[in-house]
Amino acid sequence: RRHDDCLGCYDKQMKTNVQMSLQQAAMALNQGDLQRAATLCRQVLETDPGAVDALNLMSLVFKHGGDSAQAERLMQAALDMAPGRADIRANLGNLYVALHRRSDAEAAYRQALEAQPGFRPARLGLARLLLDMGRAEEAQAEARILTDRDARDAEAWNVLGSAYKELDLEADSEQAFRKALDIRPKYTIARHNLGSLLVRLSRSEEALEELERAATEGLSGPEITHNRASALMMQGRFDDTENLLLEGLAEAPHAVSLHMLLARLRYMRGDEAFAAELREAVTANPDAAALRIACSQILRGAEMLDDALDVMDAGFERDNPDPRLLPEMSALRLDRDEYEQGLESARQAVAELPGDPRLEELVIQALLSLGRGDEAMPLIERARRRAPLDQSYIALEATAARLTGDPRYEQLYDYERFVQPYKLPVPSGWSSIEDFHKDLIPVLLDRHQFVAPPLDQSLRSGTQTPRGLRGDPSPVVQAFLETINGPIGEYCRKMGTDPEHPLSARNTGKTRLIGCWSVRLSREGFHVNHVHSEGWISSAYYVEVPEEVSDQEAQSGWIKFGEPKFFVPDAYPEKIVQPAAGTLVLFPSYMWHGTTPIHGDEPRMTIAFDVVPDK
Repeated sequence: RRHDDCLGCYDKQMKTNVQMSLQQAAMALNQGDLQRAATLCRQVLETDPGAVDALNLMSLVFKHGGDSAQAERLMQAALDMAPGRADIRANLGNLYVALHRRSDAEAAYRQALEAQPGFRPARLGLARLLLDMGRAEEAQAEARILTDRDARDAEAWNVLGSAYKELDLEADSEQAFRKALDIRPKYTIARHNLGSLLVRLSRSEEALEELERAATEGLSGPEITHNRASALMMQGRFDDTENLLLEGLAEAPHAVSLHMLLARLRYMRGDEAFAAELREAVTANPDAAALRIACSQILRGAEMLDDALDVMDAGFERDNPDPRLLPEMSALRLDRDEYEQGLESARQAVAELPGDPRLEELVIQALLSLGRGDEAMPLIERARRRAPLDQSYIALEATAARLTGDPRYEQLYDYERFVQPYKLPVPSGWSSIEDFHKDLIPVLLDRHQFVAPPLDQSLRSGTQTPRGLRGDPSPVVQAFLETINGPIGEYCRKMGTDPEHPLSARNTGKTRLIGCWSVRLSREGFHVNHVHSEGWISSAYYVEVPEEVSDQEAQSGWIKFGEPKFFVPDAYPEKIVQPAAGTLVLFPSYMWHGTTPIHGDEPRMTIAFDVVPDK
């Protein structure tokens, strides 16, 4: 961004005409008059080729004119003459950010701070970069230095809020965004970020108010459109959501996030042409890899695997196919039970797209499906070291251990210890759990407004509430959320603390809710086996169950544990729990779980939630 660049500070001993020329050049650059800025800089450099400030300004002229190579050359020339200039090193960091050279950008910012530890633009740039790199804890630390130094630094508070959001510290995140807005009420980016956080918290009315205000104040683009649409969808305003998404796509036809949200919305509304716009966009832009990948992912979610393969094959038939297609092709091959081809595509993706460690997860899945747990385990162990809290990697570790006879499997999947059913205490204000359910069921039914399941979840043949229940204003829902604290606390007490175990090592005795939703299964409805990658303890609370669950032989609608989402030789379910209204089942988020289908017309309705340790 131009306003992030440092235009220079001019030596008071500089001749008056040179100083005036540089000031005028800086003003012209700020106004976007690149030609005048360049002319003034050249005049100074003709008189003094070693004028560092003129080189700095000229480099920015080239940067904003699109000549990054020349901009970098001039910045380096200026630094050769003045290596202690923090402002020029910060500008170099900004240039590298624009070029997606993140490691170079980090080095430039840190060198600027070595030269001048109190140089705010370099620290702010570094904090933003670390956040973009997924290093939220480090970004938080850098932003906190800025806010401690100047409590009125709105931009630093905004970065701090974003870092807290990535760390799931939602209350701290909201406080930081509101602090930024207290300082600068017209700070539309911070207002948008607050709205985005409120969407995640399912506080859709508040979210929409903030997002609409940001839009009114001039903020536009696919991201704010996506968040506004998400807030509208949570409120059940589906026509308004669809219209807003179509307006957004008219302005940004390549916006993948808008295409995917529109397709998901239409699918859940029962529209057979749910992917029409996305298919048309791929046809109109055949070399747009992101659109092609999104289309395949949507079709895979709808289990239209042949259609998805047609979309991907068309991409690979083009001249010089984009290597970014490889991960999606691998995932598609694995979904089609073509494990060798999936492995080949996954390994090719790892080779051609270096720097994305998540690609190895496809290699791991393919190896496990082929029964090659010994080959998969070193990759899993490396992933576990890199992301120790990611529950999906713990699930993969357990699966590989199961294949190879490693005792880690029994330690991780100790069903008798870690899968625990509880009778929910009767919430305050109700005489019995049946009495409570009489009030809870109508509220949940009112929230189930779709006719089909989400495309990107485990649910099949049923519906999920479009709005999370954490921010639901209903007193009966809030009573449920309060009552579950008892069983969760008991689960944590029984779990104990073992520093060597990935579940109990995190047990602080305190927890916080990070997600809560309701699912209603209809005829032939079930959950595909899955894990909750961002959770710690997961759950299933049975609000309403059909009579067929009482059949001990059929076991319809029962929750099962131990069977992976994808094929693994001889990896069948090892524990299955019968549902009953009023029962809450708690288990580790990394434990593979799914359900057997129900077959009758009586629905099965649950509430599920995830919790994580709190400090």
